[in-house]
Amino acid sequence: MLSKEEKSLYRSELFRHLDGIAVAPTGYTLHRGGVMDVLDGNGFQAIDALAQEFQANEGYLNVALRILASQGWIEMRNATTLPEYRLTEKGQRASTHFPLYEGVMQVMEMSEHYHPRKFEPEPFDHWIQVTQPFIEGHGLDPSDEIHAQILKHIEGVLVGPSVVALGMGGMFHKYFMETSFRPEEFHKDPERFGRLLDFFTHLGWFRKKNDTYSFTDKGLFFAKRASAYGVTVSYIPTFRKLPELLFGDPKVLWNVPEGAPEAHVDREMNVWGSGGAHSTYFKKVDEIVIDLFNRPIEEQPKGIVDMGCGNGAYLEHLFTVIDQHTLRGTLLDEHPLFLVGADYNAAALKVTRANLIAADIWAKVIFGDIGRPDLLAQDLEENYSIALADLLNVRTFLDHNRIWTDTEPRGREGTSTGAYAFRGKRLTSSEVEENLKRHLEEWRPYVQRFGLLIIELHTIAPQLTASHLGRTAATAYDATHGYSDQYIVEVDVFHRIAEEAGLYPDMHHFSRFPDSELATVSINLLRGK
Repeated sequence: MLSKEEKSLYRSELFRHLDGIAVAPTGYTLHRGGVMDVLDGNGFQAIDALAQEFQANEGYLNVALRILASQGWIEMRNATTLPEYRLTEKGQRASTHFPLYEGVMQVMEMSEHYHPRKFEPEPFDHWIQVTQPFIEGHGLDPSDEIHAQILKHIEGVLVGPSVVALGMGGMFHKYFMETSFRPEEFHKDPERFGRLLDFFTHLGWFRKKNDTYSFTDKGLFFAKRASAYGVTVSYIPTFRKLPELLFGDPKVLWNVPEGAPEAHVDREMNVWGSGGAHSTYFKKVDEIVIDLFNRPIEEQPKGIVDMGCGNGAYLEHLFTVIDQHTLRGTLLDEHPLFLVGADYNAAALKVTRANLIAADIWAKVIFGDIGRPDLLAQDLEENYSIALADLLNVRTFLDHNRIWTDTEPRGREGTSTGAYAFRGKRLTSSEVEENLKRHLEEWRPYVQRFGLLIIELHTIAPQLTASHLGRTAATAYDATHGYSDQYIVEVDVFHRIAEEAGLYPDMHHFSRFPDSELATVSINLLRGK
């Protein structure tokens, strides 16, 4: 049984692993590009001048430098206008070790050509070569703060993809977690797979006796949280392309044939990771839905529309909650629940439709663009005689992933510290905040009465992240979303912009995770006054 202190220590390791998956490729790419050679601890250098000097894409270069600021290695100022950067004393020491990230960057690059959830021989052999100098410490002193930070980064890149592959492959099934096992029980190449298990044994996750392995308490802690690595690891396709994103074609991730899989993320892995990580948030949403559908029938929405419905699982879950736990559930014959699943992706609509039919749930499954609620409203009204404004609008981690449209800030002075880009172009916080306001204004006519129930992701100031390393996944979130043209703002900024748009959070139903200044996720029910 793990003590409270041990759980806290391992949780910190997990967060530092996620840091590493983002920081290692970022630091190495900046090192190879020569950027670290011109940064020093004396004077600040403006992002536009740095981009010009290195013929870099200013938006993604800004994201990269802010990531290092979140590690305490760079000082950042003027974040809301024209960011300027200089190395801190810690950064001067850390940057001399950035060449050590080369091995794990090569592992990332090699794995592009192989099955993402299998241990192919060639990249796996390279992975083994990288682990040995890591085990020997790379000549670094783990008792030194900077050295330990870098070692955890390297460990994160070695651990994260492996844990996700094991988790998605069934390694953390109850059978393996509760009994001893041999490598050949799980993998057709027991010799190579045994080397992987030996590495995790070195980390204290397994005990090895003769040729059998069994989980330690530490190993069980991480195995049960394997999905926590999933979302960050799913963006490794983006991290592989950092040299080109920063110094080459900024559209490299988006130049894909129509109908081809997304190039910036492994969507299957992303969904798997999200499913495990988001269960806590969904419990809070359930409480809100139960409250809304327990009210007098005349005060209830006629149904629910889930924008970005994915595979339909969330809509199915919400129907079950209402059916089994609310007043409305007892009145469905007299007051049927109108359910709408909307998505931009045709494949998602097909899967949603099939899943809801299999679950014997009546729903309309239609195309929907989060940036065009007017078209969704028109479709529902004309084809199904349903008013979008009569429904509870719900969505999860979607609004920050809207397609960018150029927006004049109209004299706005932005306050978000985030680093934002669209196809390599740097966006100011003023532009992003004004864009968010207009986005929410377009939804206001349809959510004023019954509300927009939203789970959203957020950033926090880089100096706040740097002072709480091991306690937040903010660095990883900033990297995965910054490099892929997504726009996460701080919780307080989100609330302020929503109110400017005429939508006000019901503070009785507001939650943030964690419930502190480090909050990177919020749940809000936004409505008009």
